[in-house]
Amino acid sequence: MYNLFKSGLLLLVMTLLLVFFGYLLGGPDGATIFFVIALAMNLVSYLFSHKIVIAMYRGVPADPQRYRRLFEILDDLSARAGLPKPPALYILPMEVPNAFATGRSPSTAVVAVTEGILARMSEQELAAVIAHELGHIKHWDMLIQTVVAAMAGAIMWLSSIAKWGAIFGGRDDEEGGGNILVMLVIAILAPIAAMIVQMAISRSREYMADDFSAGLMGSGRPLSDALIRLHEGALRVPPGEIAPATSHMFISPASVGRGFLNLFSTHPSLEARIENLKKFG
Repeated sequence: MYNLFKSGLLLLVMTLLLVFFGYLLGGPDGATIFFVIALAMNLVSYLFSHKIVIAMYRGVPADPQRYRRLFEILDDLSARAGLPKPPALYILPMEVPNAFATGRSPSTAVVAVTEGILARMSEQELAAVIAHELGHIKHWDMLIQTVVAAMAGAIMWLSSIAKWGAIFGGRDDEEGGGNILVMLVIAILAPIAAMIVQMAISRSREYMADDFSAGLMGSGRPLSDALIRLHEGALRVPPGEIAPATSHMFISPASVGRGFLNLFSTHPSLEARIENLKKFG
């Protein structure tokens, strides 16, 4: 409940940031126009990204006979999660242990797992990872992240316009100097604020998916063990299998910032996630 409230609050903050910076630069219409443009671009990504990402990692539909037990786990967890149907299951020919969920909605969702995770995980750990991904699907995280990305994109565009406006549109009079100062403040602060809020929303959704997994599994221990195994497994394989542009989709990202830099990370730290899962026993 806390993470759900936190996500809602952060979405509100992102909306207010967009309206505020848009109003400073172009009035109410400025914020609306850029949000609509950014939303349209991100909706295209939302509608087709699942196919693009699966193709990017050469994913193939899992064979029902070869992966019969994996399908049984997926079917059982999907039913317990209250999903309309089990998501499609794909296998990624990658050594790094990892998994992600994608798709437009719970009825068109996809869960993809790497060959590396299948080779390293116990059945209980693998089930906890799948439950985490089902949490993303259940909570419509793909759509939420699309809306958040649209807002952030609109703010970035406003920042860019403010920067070039300050460079080419300033005037020498007192009023013009004030306008230049406002535009410079927008250009500097807007993208930083948007990124911090966007990453905070992403981290809160990861916590929600972790909690969902612990709830389905009846304990946080299976996912804690799985996260440790994912971290250790990633250290044993050559880096670079996961592209930075898609790292946020995976249960275990390519890297997580420490300290202040964690503000710009899509995932909480391993230590923070394990500590959070302890409340489930």
